Amino acid sequence: MPGAFGKGIERLCGVLAAPTARELRRLLALALRETRTAEIRLDWLKNGAERRAFLKWLKAHCPRKAQLIATCRRRVGGGEFAGDAGEELYWLMQARAAGCAWCDLEVETLRELPGKSVDGYAVPGKILLSMHDFRKTPEFPKKLTVPAMGGATAIKVAAMARSLSDSARILRLAHNSHDVVAIAMGEIGLPARVLALREGSALAYAPVGTATAPGQIALRDLKTLYRAHELTRATRVFGVIGDPIGHSLSPLLHNTGYIAARKDAVYLPFLVENLKDFLKAMPDFGVRGFSVTLPHKEKIFAHLDAVEPLAQKIGAVNTVTVCEDGSLFGSNTDYVGVSRALEKKIKLRGSRVAIYGAGGFRSCRGVRAGPCRSAGFRLCAAAGGGAQAGQSGGRGSDSARGIAHVGVRRTFERHAHRDVSPGKSFAPDGGRVKLSSSHGPHLSPHPDQTPAASRFAKDRLRFRR
Repeated sequence: MPGAFGKGIERLCGVLAAPTARELRRLLALALRETRTAEIRLDWLKNGAERRAFLKWLKAHCPRKAQLIATCRRRVGGGEFAGDAGEELYWLMQARAAGCAWCDLEVETLRELPGKSVDGYAVPGKILLSMHDFRKTPEFPKKLTVPAMGGATAIKVAAMARSLSDSARILRLAHNSHDVVAIAMGEIGLPARVLALREGSALAYAPVGTATAPGQIALRDLKTLYRAHELTRATRVFGVIGDPIGHSLSPLLHNTGYIAARKDAVYLPFLVENLKDFLKAMPDFGVRGFSVTLPHKEKIFAHLDAVEPLAQKIGAVNTVTVCEDGSLFGSNTDYVGVSRALEKKIKLRGSRVAIYGAGGFRSCRGVRAGPCRSAGFRLCAAAGGGAQAGQSGGRGSDSARGIAHVGVRRTFERHAHRDVSPGKSFAPDGGRVKLSSSHGPHLSPHPDQTPAASRFAKDRLRFRR
């Protein structure tokens, strides 16, 4: 059944916000290349003259097949318009005359009107009654319905998600609906924004230029990368969990791969501050499996039902499969990726390898446990980065970690005149050693730290990113 705004691509709404009429016209043209539906944020125009100029142009050039929503949100409702309720309604009436079939009217304005209704006001005939909470996710009834009084055609709820459980609650508001728009704001709410249309939300908002709410996804990405308007209940949902997660390239790589392979699947970035919160909310998102990145690769062990032996030896899990019965199976594919990448540049078989990084000694202990032997090289030393090495939660003794760290550092000292860039060979103590950095510059959550002393990082070690 088509929703209040139509079906398919019509449910993707491009958001247009600019200070000048000229820029707003440009954004409208860009939006209509991607979708038929666009929200025009009149409140973002810098003054009445710009609003008047834009609406005059729109009246003369209104696209025939476009579905335009006029918004002039007051500051009391989270917008940029400094006027009162009467002035807001004036501009919405002007928008109707210019060709806008819809308007967004916040509940704060409706409550100020006589009879709490727009009856008698020549605003656009279709009204989206909206509520915004930029601080938290309030309590909602199990099901939202359009109020019989007030003249609303559909309703919109946008709330700040402080947890994935909040996102799931907002997503449930849209379940099997055709006249409810449900929006989870903030970075934590990003997966819910992508899945909102699949769940039943009448619209999904995406900016063409400047974002107007936290956590928005650019229109081009929502349409072509995540394909939000094409997702169905049959679409398999995967993702990556971490904190931070915004820097991850995994959604771009995986979704591009799904598109190329014509797979009905989507891959989402989940900002996970609390693992229990994510695992509790996971069924609401329909997650079939997920990648794991910092800081959860070791913490996830406590929540898994089974783990492959090699991941157990390595001491870290980077991939979790959700089995048919809902149980969680952990594995580690990092070593395969690392080995294959190194083998393209370095001859590993028969080599002695020194790994230096800021991840502590535990991960190096894991590498020594299996992958090194299968790849045919020997791990001769491992060094952590500064205080982190001594504070590692690894199972090796403090003295073992310290000896390894000091041994490699002294090797650097003795060969400081040499080019000891990662991937280069040098010959301390009569044997050639391959150097491998496990912690390059700019890696979260310590982007300014490198494993070696700063003078080596700057002058002697040439990191290859």
